[in-house]
Amino acid sequence: MKSKVLLLVSLLVAAFTLPAQRALLQSGPMLGYSQMREVMLWVQTTGPASVQFTYWPEISPERIEHTDVYQTVMEEAFTAHLVADKVEPGLKYEYKLLINGKPVELSYPTTFQSQSLWQWRTDPPDFKLALGSCNYVNETVYDRPGTPYGANYQIFSSIYQQKPDMMLWMGDNTYLREVDWNSWSGILKRNTHTRSLPELQPLLASTHHYATWDDHDYGPDNSDRSFIHKEKTLEAFKLFWGNPTYGLPGMGGVTTQFQWADVEFFLLDDRYFRSPDRRKTGEATQLGEEQIQWLIDALASSYASFKFVVTGGQVLSTAAYAETYINYFPEERTRLLKLIEEENLKNVVFLTGDVHHSELSKLVLNNGNVLYDFTVSPFTAGPDTRELTRNGLVVDGTVVQERNFGTIEVTGPRNQRTLTLRVFNSDGEELWMQTIEQQK
Repeated sequence: MKSKVLLLVSLLVAAFTLPAQRALLQSGPMLGYSQMREVMLWVQTTGPASVQFTYWPEISPERIEHTDVYQTVMEEAFTAHLVADKVEPGLKYEYKLLINGKPVELSYPTTFQSQSLWQWRTDPPDFKLALGSCNYVNETVYDRPGTPYGANYQIFSSIYQQKPDMMLWMGDNTYLREVDWNSWSGILKRNTHTRSLPELQPLLASTHHYATWDDHDYGPDNSDRSFIHKEKTLEAFKLFWGNPTYGLPGMGGVTTQFQWADVEFFLLDDRYFRSPDRRKTGEATQLGEEQIQWLIDALASSYASFKFVVTGGQVLSTAAYAETYINYFPEERTRLLKLIEEENLKNVVFLTGDVHHSELSKLVLNNGNVLYDFTVSPFTAGPDTRELTRNGLVVDGTVVQERNFGTIEVTGPRNQRTLTLRVFNSDGEELWMQTIEQQK
């Protein structure tokens, strides 16, 4: 009889404990970067709490490992970055979040993967990435009056259904409002509100996420290097994302670089060093000389099959409107493209956002090398449904003027890789597809 009473008590305690632990979870868990020997795991709690992850290979569930324990604090928006550093290359892992030492039960899978050690052994592994930009989550009391600007949050469920290995967030990942961007508390509140979107949580938990920013998550609309609180928004970016690094050595900003399989990604910062769009004197720059030279150095040093250059605004488009590169910084754009040509850099693909429509641009350089610019925008912000200013480099049939997301599948044997680009609407219906073959 006594054993039955004890069992009943333990069951009752568990029944109350599990929902209580779930109530302490604000957003996440989210997967950050993936390497061969470590993976970044992120979480946000509703208040001060100790957090930890346990994890194990899918093929060996008995091999349970633990991350360190971290105490979340208000000054960091109760966020935590924890490293799973006992992983082996090329494996899929299951994991569980612990808050205050108790497991948190979730209704969707929590899995991550370590990158494969394929070099000198096999062809590079195929993989799929999702990408897009401009994620506006409504909060009526702080939004502009009228028709809500954000909608179609089911887009994140549609991305989840694609089962991408990784995801690129290409700027305007959240929209700071007037009430937010002049205070640390406001900046953290806006990032917390956006990250807590229910439709987003399953995608965060099983896809590795990388990000750069554009004006709305950096500061006010069309903001530049003069934004007085850019160090605050930079710190918030570091708190809410799990990139491998942030900024070039000795400099600020969010520039970073990483590799997935045989592809390299170069995430640029188009805000931190940017001169004001309307300034009449001085050098007009979007990226800054140091960042440009680093990019050309890194591209020239790369042996990647494809080199993805990720930045907030369009690079190749010839449509001189809004904040396209050619509109405010035509000389720097020309110089950048000339450097790419002079260095004979092949298989460079720009991945961009910002303009609230999607399209693919193609430029054949004088030396025969081909550059592409795959623009994907917006996720949930309002699409630009006006007649667009003509982009002379646009590929026919690729313009999309509704909320959408993109995917890129990288397939094929070594030195014969193929990119398959697709764009989908919010409900996951395919709108177009294009392929790009690796140039020899």
